[in-house]
Amino acid sequence: MKGPGFRWRGVGRSGISGAMKRLILIAALCVPAPAAQAQMSAEEFDAYTRGHTFYYGAGGAPYGGEEYLDNRRVRWSFLDGECQDGYWYEEGELICFVYENNPDPQCWTFQRSDDGLIAQFAGEPAMSELYEVEKSSEPLMCLGPTPGM
Repeated sequence: MKGPGFRWRGVGRSGISGAMKRLILIAALCVPAPAAQAQMSAEEFDAYTRGHTFYYGAGGAPYGGEEYLDNRRVRWSFLDGECQDGYWYEEGELICFVYENNPDPQCWTFQRSDDGLIAQFAGEPAMSELYEVEKSSEPLMCLGPTPGM
């Protein structure tokens, strides 16, 4: 699923030959991965995210989008048109999120790389990391409540 303005960075499908694909793969392996900078403080995170909507990926697939509002308020969607309002707060070195449908905090560490944010979920290695795919000044697309609910 894709949200408004959701675009993947990188090369799309094309008519590249097998030999050319191998050369591109070899070249890509020789280029060092973008180095993540130090973990962001709450102030750095707020300054970078406030007033923007971020679209995140995980494992090469779309994961979700989050709109960062004033006063550490957020709006999250799995890009299905349904949104959850919440807020974030700092707890030690973690940035924790609480949403209206789940009172249990979800805590993350955030770092910046040359390609954007990298979010690492605290305490659950199976859910390794999310990465910024796009940063937009447009609000998150939310369809509103489901009729009859």
